[in-house]
Amino acid sequence: MPFLELAFTLPSSQQQRAEQALEDLGALAVTLADARADTPDERAILEPGVGETPLWEAVRMQALFADGADRRGLLAALTELLPELAPEHIELRVVADRDWTRAWMDRYQPMRFGQRLWVYPWNIEPTDLDAEAVVLRLDPGLAFGSGTHATTALCLEWLEAQDLRGKTVLDYGCGSGILAIAALKLGAAYALGVDNDPQALTASADNARRNRVDAQLALYVPEALPAPRCDALVANILAAPLLELAPRLLAALAPGAPFALSGILIEQAEELRAHYVTLGAFELSIAHREDWARLSGRRG
Repeated sequence: MPFLELAFTLPSSQQQRAEQALEDLGALAVTLADARADTPDERAILEPGVGETPLWEAVRMQALFADGADRRGLLAALTELLPELAPEHIELRVVADRDWTRAWMDRYQPMRFGQRLWVYPWNIEPTDLDAEAVVLRLDPGLAFGSGTHATTALCLEWLEAQDLRGKTVLDYGCGSGILAIAALKLGAAYALGVDNDPQALTASADNARRNRVDAQLALYVPEALPAPRCDALVANILAAPLLELAPRLLAALAPGAPFALSGILIEQAEELRAHYVTLGAFELSIAHREDWARLSGRRG
């Protein structure tokens, strides 16, 4: 079923009123984007603080309506609700319906991390792999973590280089479950996955069943996590929560146990390293990929 897409640009100060107007007119979905994307003035919003909803100076708004919606009536009603929005600045077009959450699968190809770890989309059968290959079958669903992002790749490469045989691994901020499942496929005996997003826990459980390691993976929201003493830890979240959670993350590790942290911009890595040093971590090193960094070390 096609949809009618209505799009326009306006200052961020008018965003809330415009979004409410679109919802009042029956919009099925409203999307916000940087109106200056792909220009020298593009500005990334990577890590808002708790309770903050920062926006770009100019916001591109796109709203979907049923294809049969009255176009003339929509334009008249919208310009009445938003008098500052000139009708000639409103774009209308028909867009085809797609399974947007799965469109990425058309371009997602198998990827190797380290010497033997492979991540395959669930709909592609592995072929021509050597006997040492470890294959993880993945369907991220609505959760973060497919291996295509630099931070996930950094964590997968770190896991592949560890001796995880018989160990318990904690994946804090598990997303799709890719890191916890990779640890299990690489020989870990047990894994704990933690995330505050219910969709992430659902995706992690589904992917664990797909890889036949669901009996070895326990999933928790942060407040329900017991007091574990794990043999390794990986956390691919963001720098601010990694700073705040540092005492809790290190306390979850056995003395001397290795850990890897990512979701960190390169310019944030040194501050994070210094903070973990003050808490007794040692053998700390920083690895880079694109604009991102991975901090790894051991609990003191």
